[in-house]
Order: sequence, then structure tokens, then C-alpha cells
Amino acid sequence: MKYFYGEYDGEEFPTSDKLFGFDQLMQFILQYGDQALKAIEQMLNDPKDPAQSEMLEQLLKDGMLDKDGKGKLRLTPRAVTKMQRKALMEVFANLRTGQRDGHEKVTPGAGGERIEGTKAYQYGDPVSEIDLHQTLRNAMGRGEKNKARRHEGTEARREERPEQVGDETIPSPAPSSLRASVPSYLRASSAPLIPFNEHDLELHLHEGTTSCSTVVLLDMSGSMMRYGRFLSAKKVAMAMQALVHSKFPQDSIDFVGFYSGAAKIAEAALPLAMPKPVTIYDYQVRLKVPLDQLSKAPQHFTNLHMGLQLARRILRQRMSENKQIFIITDGQPTAHVEGDFCYLLYPPDPRSTVATLKEAVLAVRDGCRVSTFALIEDYWGMDWVGFVDQLAKLTKGVAFYTSSGELASCIMESYLSGRKKKTYVA
Repeated sequence: MKYFYGEYDGEEFPTSDKLFGFDQLMQFILQYGDQALKAIEQMLNDPKDPAQSEMLEQLLKDGMLDKDGKGKLRLTPRAVTKMQRKALMEVFANLRTGQRDGHEKVTPGAGGERIEGTKAYQYGDPVSEIDLHQTLRNAMGRGEKNKARRHEGTEARREERPEQVGDETIPSPAPSSLRASVPSYLRASSAPLIPFNEHDLELHLHEGTTSCSTVVLLDMSGSMMRYGRFLSAKKVAMAMQALVHSKFPQDSIDFVGFYSGAAKIAEAALPLAMPKPVTIYDYQVRLKVPLDQLSKAPQHFTNLHMGLQLARRILRQRMSENKQIFIITDGQPTAHVEGDFCYLLYPPDPRSTVATLKEAVLAVRDGCRVSTFALIEDYWGMDWVGFVDQLAKLTKGVAFYTSSGELASCIMESYLSGRKKKTYVA
């Protein structure tokens, strides 16, 4: 049996009678992942505690838990959805008031609420959104100006032209009786026509929306277990899933975990994801591992390079107008890929730093915006924050130096408003 030690946070250990309300179940599973489900399986089959077994059986009946073909417990989609909504409520309960709740942009055409104001028509704009009142005013105003100019020109010509030339005089207009004899279809309409041209057309303005594809890169290295970092990151990730599903169905959001390797995290698997346990304690590590054997190597390193590669592949398949990458990490890269090999290097090596920065620049060239959320509870004054600063400068992105307790407000504000800024949170 393996034992893992961590700093005691002072909270009372839950007893069996308090452990399995749904809120407690969510917290328990989020905090311990697959190990939590294994513990629940043991309690479910424990004959010494029938009351506990009944509560767990009720969760099975309610459709929160299910068993696979091998009899192992798993979370149902209903449970995952409920956990996402719970996380979203928890996150937004702590956000500041007055934040925007959408990706707004002022644009002509359909797609949002109509707002005050108009804009001149340009080729390609939707003609269905022409503002008829403003267009008529423009045409009539231009017509009056043209009429006034023509009148001035006519008066000037009359002053220059004599009324009589030789024995001939200028004929006067035909009398009304003569005009009455002209067929009606040849006579001009009594109502004057308003001449239009393309310069008169104006469109309504709308508070339109724009789609966004996001990839969240979650650091799953061994150090993310400290200070509840990964638990906070996982709650924010689930809250973002619920927000996209409910408010921004035009958006897409994917999660990629990076450690010694990198892999996409499925929606149903996110509540069970956990950082990789540390298995090497040497003060210096220099490993070269073939990529096809990477799963056999120690998994607790930080391969942000491979994570960015996977994020770029995912975003290339998305057709959204905006693409962005959120990086949540607590240390600089300690792994990178060269050819068919992965290098696991501790202490951090400049080769890993350079490879990661190059990949981030390639992501920007692909049209992605890069935001980095650096968790710094125990890293004040250490050199690794210089990597985050360099990453933000090269990508012209956003850097947040924050604690895990403030992670939710930083990520949600950046996702909702798209503000580009560097923020230090004590």
C-alpha cells in the first residue's frame, strides 16, 4: 500500500453520517478522484454499516452513480451535469458584481439586441437591417441640397439669357387644358420621387455575439497536489463547462492535462482527474524516453510543450471566430519533445523552456490568444515566474500571477470579457 502525505488544512474529518449528501459526494470525488470511487465501492459492500450502504444505494437509484460491466462504480452524465452546475454556482457566488456575461461586440446585422445608432452601409452588410427612417432622411436631405443647387444654377442662366432672340420668344408652359389632353400614363406623377443611391443607406447597430473556442491546459504534475491547487482548477474547469453549455452554445471548450505527456480530458472524466504522484526524488533527473514508451516513464514532470502541441491540433479543427488557450500551471516546464523522444529534465533546463516558448509562438501565429494563470502560493521570489513573463511578452498575451483561491475570478473574468491585462493577486 502506498501512502501520500500532505499538509493538514485544519478541517474536521467527515464522519460516515455526514459524508454522502450530494454536495459532500461531489467534494469528496473532486478531491480524491478515482480513489474516492474505490472507497465508495468498499462502503457500499460493507455489511458493518447498513445505514451508509442504504444512502449509497439511494444515489444509485437516483441515477447519480452507476456500475459498469465489471461492477465498478462510475459517475453518470446526470451526476457530472449536476456537479458542473454546482461548481458554476459556487464560482459565480464569489465573483464581483457588474461583470459582463457574454462576448459582446458592436456589429451590424442580426445576432443580438438592437442598440441605438446606425452605420453607413458597406458592401456585404445584411440589407434586412437597413434603417428606413435614417435612409429616407439621408435621401431627402441630399435631394433638397441638389434641388437648391439646381435652382441656383437655373436662376443664374436666366440672368445671362435674353427673353427674346430675334423675332422668336421663349414659349411659355403649356396651359393646363393642353396638359389635360395628354394621356395619364404619359404625365409625370404629382408626387415627386425620392432619388436614392448607395450613400444614403444606413444600418441598425446590434450588440452582436461572437463565437470562441477555448482549450484549457491543466497542469497535472506532482506539485499541483499542494495547497488544493488542482481541486480549485478542476472546479473552475467544471464551472466553465456548465457556463458554455448553458449560456454560450456557440462556443466550444476542451480540456488537456499535461504532465510528462499530455492527453485530452473527456467531460465525464474531468471530475476524476488527479495530478500524477511524484515517483522520483533525486535532486537531478536527466531522462530521454521514446514517445511510444512514455507511459512507462515517471509521469509527474511538466510537459507544457506537448500540451500546447495538442491544443493547437484541437483548435485547428474548430471553426470559431476566436480561439484561445488558457494555461493553468504552478511551475516552469521540466519536459519537452524532440523528434521521437521526450526529455524529462529536473531542475528545469533551458532546452525545455525554449521548445515551449516556440510552440506558444506557433499557436499565436495560428490565431490563438494565450493566457497564463500562474499559481504562486509558494513560489514568490523564485525564477520560474520569469518564464511566465517571457511567455506573455512573446505571445502578447495575458499573465495572471494568482493563488488557487483567486483562480476562479481570474479565469472567468478573462473568459467573459477578453480583457488583456497582467494581474497580480496577493
